[in-house]
This record gives sequence, structure tokens and C-alpha cells, in this order.
Amino acid sequence: MSSSSVGTIGTTSAPPGTNSGQSEILKKLNEPEWKSFWKRFVRHKLALVGVVLLIILVGMAILAPVIAPHDPNRISLINRLASPGLENWLGTDETGRDVFSRLVFGARVSLSIGIAATLVSIIVGSLIGAFSGFVGGTIDTILMRFVDAMLTIPTFFLALLILSAFGASFLNLIIVIGLTGWMTVARVVRSEVLRTKNEEFVQAATSIGLSPGLILWRHVFPQAVPLLIVATTLGVGEAIIVESSLSYLGLGVQPPASTWGNMLAGSQSEIWNRPDLAIYPGLAILLSVLAFNFVGDALRDTLDPRMKNN
Repeated sequence: MSSSSVGTIGTTSAPPGTNSGQSEILKKLNEPEWKSFWKRFVRHKLALVGVVLLIILVGMAILAPVIAPHDPNRISLINRLASPGLENWLGTDETGRDVFSRLVFGARVSLSIGIAATLVSIIVGSLIGAFSGFVGGTIDTILMRFVDAMLTIPTFFLALLILSAFGASFLNLIIVIGLTGWMTVARVVRSEVLRTKNEEFVQAATSIGLSPGLILWRHVFPQAVPLLIVATTLGVGEAIIVESSLSYLGLGVQPPASTWGNMLAGSQSEIWNRPDLAIYPGLAILLSVLAFNFVGDALRDTLDPRMKNN
């Protein structure tokens, strides 16, 4: 057989488009993980809206002393309930304080409490869930029944009871909201630990003599980190709602410090004269919660291993 015949057979036997398909696969395999993550993330248009909103809100909270045109706590009874204008962009409230300045400083307090309380929930839930799932047996059963019991208690009313007993303050709000919202995180982490602890790489780590604590910390728990990132993002929005509700009922950060919740509480006495005083903080709460939920939903889809090949 001549060389030309061999070349002809080799050419015709290869399916059309094989080279381009292989190059696409190789390109995907060699693509940096962050680039692949970003491509999946930007498919969610609402997530990009959420990112922009979060940048604005967080920037507003960080730069509050620079952005706010007035002292948020300065009372001017002569200028109470002034309409929006050049001097007071969103007008003044029932005691003459600048609404825009209080809204900006309120972002700092509300976001700080929401983020800090969520971190408390993540830490407590992760510790309990990881320990329960990894140890298993009777300890796992006892801890999960405790989680089930906590889930049956209306956490908002539990937070009301605790704050009524110990007093409302910035630190108390963070602790109470955090310690009444960790149960779902514990269940998520436990399920991931149960799934991972029987994997071959974990058994290999056990066979070479690594301690159980080291295996849990280095090999098992990191598998739950993507889920924790999603839980953190979604949890902040929920914590902001809880903080605003508690502040509205007078059990949040106390005046003169401004939060979106106590701004809503202060506006109810003038709801018929100045309904916009309730709209501004209500809109801030709505936008912040939507932003965190948009980003959280996108992260859940992006970090899900089943979605990576789509």
C-alpha cells in the first residue's frame, strides 16, 4: 500500500469536526478556575444588578462621614418635617434631622449588624454541623435532635424575649441574631461532611495516620466552603430584615444612632403628613435584601458542581 493511500485512509476515517471539538475541550480544561467561575456568574443578569447595588450600599456605609451633608443626630425643631430641597435632599424627619444623612449612617449600622450576625451563625453552625457529621453515632443523633428542637422555636420571638431580658444594644443584636440563625447552616455543613467523609481521598488520609481533627479541617470541611459562601450571602439579607424588625419594635440599636429600622419606627407618627419618611428606609431595606439574594442565588448556581459543565 502506498503512502498516499495511507494518508487518504487516515484522513477519511477521522470524523469531521474532531479537531475543533478537542481544542474546545482542551481550552476549557486549561482555562483558569476564576475565569470559568466568572463566565458562569455573569450569566445571571440579576446577579450583576445585585453586585452593583452592593457596591453602592457598602460604599455608602464606608464613606458615610464623607457623603452625609449634615450631622445625622443634629436636632432642629424649627426645621422639622421640611420638604426635600437643596439644603436637605430628602427633607427632615419629625425632630428636624436630615433624612439623607441618617439614611447613609443607617446603612453603616444595618449592614454591619447583618454581616456580623451572619458570621456568628456561620461559625456556630459550621462547628456543630461539621463535628456532628464527622463523629456520627449517638453524638450526631443528639446534636441533630437539638437542631430540630431549635428549628421548631419561632426565632424572631425568641430574639424578642432575649433582648427584652438583656437589653438592646449593637453587640446584643449581633449575638442574638447570630445565635438564633445557625441551625440551617449546621444542617447544610453536616450533609456535606457526611457526603465527603467516605470519599477515597479521606480514607487515604486516614490510612497514612493523620489525626481525625486534621482530616476534618484539611480535607473534609473545605468541601463545604462553597455552600457556606452561598449561605453567608443569603443570610445577610435575612439578618438585615430581622435587625430592622427588632429596631422597628424598639429592641434594636437605640436612638440617636440611626438604623433603617428605627427610621421606620420614627416615621410612623408622621405617616399621613410625610409618607416618604417611611419609603426611604423601607426602600433601602428592600434593595439591600434583593441585592444579597440576587448574588446568593447566582453563587448557588455557579458553585454547584453540577452546573460547571453547562
